[in-house]
Amino acid sequence: MPIGQPNYSRYPFYLFNGHLETIVPSLFRQVEGINYTREKIDTPDGDFLNLDWSKVGSESLLLISHGLEGDSNRHYVRGLVKLFNSRGVDVLVWNNRSCGGEMNLQPILYHHGASYDLDTTIKHVLKNHSYKNIYLAGISMGGAQTLNYMGEKGADLPTQIKKAAVYSTPCNLPSSAATLKERRNVFYKKRFLGKLKNKMKLKAEQFPDLVDLDLLERVDNFDDFDTYFTAKLHGFTDADDFYQTVSPDQRMPSIPIETLVLNALNDPLLGPECYPVDLASKKSEILLEMPERGGHTGFVVRGEEFTWAEHRLWDFLMS
Repeated sequence: MPIGQPNYSRYPFYLFNGHLETIVPSLFRQVEGINYTREKIDTPDGDFLNLDWSKVGSESLLLISHGLEGDSNRHYVRGLVKLFNSRGVDVLVWNNRSCGGEMNLQPILYHHGASYDLDTTIKHVLKNHSYKNIYLAGISMGGAQTLNYMGEKGADLPTQIKKAAVYSTPCNLPSSAATLKERRNVFYKKRFLGKLKNKMKLKAEQFPDLVDLDLLERVDNFDDFDTYFTAKLHGFTDADDFYQTVSPDQRMPSIPIETLVLNALNDPLLGPECYPVDLASKKSEILLEMPERGGHTGFVVRGEEFTWAEHRLWDFLMS
């Protein structure tokens, strides 16, 4: 498919760089009027997932995967839910293990390559519902999970899944992880690392011999956190092995359906390799769009409730 640089405009004047476009909506944007119905389902390994439904009586379903340390109540999720509901589409948001207000049961948590939990969710939907059309949406880490899932399934992707769209997505995880080492991104590093360390402390209460709390206190960067905790919990050798193994770009060549990848060029959390220009130029199923502005999960439009990215996902998925 073509590679585009669409015109995201009408952004508020005070959001004049990628950091402000990222941070201000994350801290202050509110989307009201969403009332979820929660369903808890079992996973094959004896854990559970919390699924949050917002139904309007449709034959079509949007299935959303959220970002790192997010859940169904993050602004970028609720915006999509409200927009698609208002236009007659049911929405399901699945919460990654330990997200959504309840700690999971198994020693593992979640990560960018946890496509197995997305697979469990989709199998549950197909078994228990009769949607004619299913559309996948992923934001940030959830975009990576979505891309990994589709690439792993390849020709075996369920036929009910018609299209997919992801945005602010680390298509190359090593490149994205490297951005958190930059001085300009210390805010994001501290915020994400603080949340993940708190979650590891909760996991230590469940499994006292699993987590070295003294080491956890000393860790102050993602390479060490992912080596000593993420990799250890999930069966990887170290941070580098983890980043390389779960990086979506390895599986994207096998994606069988039309997929939009929307990444702003000023996204502070995406490195150069997160813009898969070469792949998109060769693979008809991938549409890569790279607006100059938008930040990370930002794309606020002046005077409007919904973001430019949310409107773009609607236009792409429902066309």
